[in-house]
Amino acid sequence: MKKRDITAIGFTTFALFLGAGNLIFPPMMALQAGENWLIAMVGFLISAVGLPALTIIILGRLSSVNKLTQSLPTWLDRTFWLTVFITLGPAFVLPRAVTVAYEMGLKPFVGEGYLLPFSVTFCAISLFLALKPGKLVDIIGKFMTPALIAMLGVLVITAIFNPQGSTTQALTNYQQAPLVNGLLEGYMTLDAIAAVAFGWVIIQAIKEKGVTTQIGIRRYSYFIAGIYMILMSICYLAMGYLGASSSAIAPGASNGGAILTLYSAAILGPIGQLLLAAITLTACLTTIIGLTNANAEYFEKTYQLPFTKGATIAITLTALVANFGLEQLISFSLPLILVLCPIAIALVLAASLSLTENPNLKYLVLIALALGCIDTATVLGIMTDSLNRMFLEWLPLYSSHLSWVGPCSLVLLWLSFTMKPTKSHQPALS
Repeated sequence: MKKRDITAIGFTTFALFLGAGNLIFPPMMALQAGENWLIAMVGFLISAVGLPALTIIILGRLSSVNKLTQSLPTWLDRTFWLTVFITLGPAFVLPRAVTVAYEMGLKPFVGEGYLLPFSVTFCAISLFLALKPGKLVDIIGKFMTPALIAMLGVLVITAIFNPQGSTTQALTNYQQAPLVNGLLEGYMTLDAIAAVAFGWVIIQAIKEKGVTTQIGIRRYSYFIAGIYMILMSICYLAMGYLGASSSAIAPGASNGGAILTLYSAAILGPIGQLLLAAITLTACLTTIIGLTNANAEYFEKTYQLPFTKGATIAITLTALVANFGLEQLISFSLPLILVLCPIAIALVLAASLSLTENPNLKYLVLIALALGCIDTATVLGIMTDSLNRMFLEWLPLYSSHLSWVGPCSLVLLWLSFTMKPTKSHQPALS
């Protein structure tokens, strides 16, 4: 593969992950972390960048994403992937990207009442670009991502020379454990589950460049993961700097979007608002294209649904959901994502230990599911007091919403000892 093709796929991977949500998480965390924002950012990068990068590398080693769940019972395999793509697709993430693009990209200039025409137009553009899967890397990696990086660069460089405040005293939790809280914030971006979905797009992009061997796919996945890590780390650090230096204009900001809006307006005036709108629209557009492509790839390979039909259905549902009942769907879909995340990470860790062919892998998934439900109930504030006290006493990391980590680690250890070596574990050409 040519270097420019590797770079283009790496740029595409970065753009797929960089949605509006990824832009607004770091500023808020950095503002709250105050003088400890860099320490918190280290933790954030470990989980928000390290976990997705590890997933890309592991999926590259497998050379086919569906190998991740190949030893699971068919019903569990299909249920997992269907839930992943429906939730990351038209049920939640895609409509949210449309509404965020509208709220930050158009609404500040035109006011209320334009969501319907905007969503139809935005989704139509997304569908037009998603229906060119062979040109996805060229469209996003060679054109849209450089433009996105350039716009982010203008905003950040201007902010460096014109900061809007200095770091303040950290909130209590960031005074006591900034690294740990940064880790938790990065985990809650839920990009680990998005990486599993984007794996369908990334591996297909590598294969379309003529790489067909397992060794070749694995090799290039390392390069692509490296490019993604560098670009995303720089972006998160830049967004974190904006939050840490915004105390003068956003002392009581409730979210990162408000910080970016106030900052861009303060340093660049109306031009800054236009620049932030362009950044948001581009980031949301690339994410929608990538997730639509991933949905269509999955349904084509698994259910033989034609790519065009799958992409059209996903985008049509997205346009509808973006206008009707999104809040209700968020309340329904967010728990699903919080539950899916530990399952996805557990499967990736199993793959890193070459356990994807272990027939007992289903027990890892079921335990991750059960404990993920417990953590989700706690995050949503619906855990009863008696159960909360019991879990605090008996479940390690329960207070950090990571109670699945300990039991799943023990199950992975058990699976390692019960896995019989086979010839299929040796490197082979696909």
